[in-house]
Amino acid sequence: MSNTKETNPKESVGIKKWRYFSTIPLTVMAEVGMALVEGARKYGRHNYRVTPVKASVYVDAAMGHIAQWYEGEDVDVDSNLSHITKAIASLVVLRDGIIQDMLVDDRPPKANLNNVRENLQEVMDWLFIKHPVSAPAFTHEEPADEWGYNYYWRPYTYCVSTYKLKLKEMGKGEER
Repeated sequence: MSNTKETNPKESVGIKKWRYFSTIPLTVMAEVGMALVEGARKYGRHNYRVTPVKASVYVDAAMGHIAQWYEGEDVDVDSNLSHITKAIASLVVLRDGIIQDMLVDDRPPKANLNNVRENLQEVMDWLFIKHPVSAPAFTHEEPADEWGYNYYWRPYTYCVSTYKLKLKEMGKGEER
């Protein structure tokens, strides 16, 4: 006979609650937290809760960070955080603005996206008929350096090392 219960009675209730934070990767949450700390230091924590946010500003920021990452710039030079993390932080503020009714909705007039999707799908179908076998893609993968780090971690490591040295010079910290 086993001393463990098959299920905890709270599970049957708890799994149906709206709080499902366990599904969000904590690694990403921690990085997004750092991006939001940067914003808090620059503009004041939760400033977007008291001053309306303009949709176009946060769409431009998110899309800009995604484009920079996609074009090979992994890390934002201003923060030493991933451009993907910065894009997520921008979308978090945008979504919070929508939820809190603090959004200045300056989106353009609604587009006829159904028509666009249908027309582009016809073009895509035709391209697959015309070129049934695709040429191979050219991609970029940077190998790890001699310490096993790739480009993403080098700026972060440099920033932390520089900070620790500066603290040591000021007599406020020591190397660990």
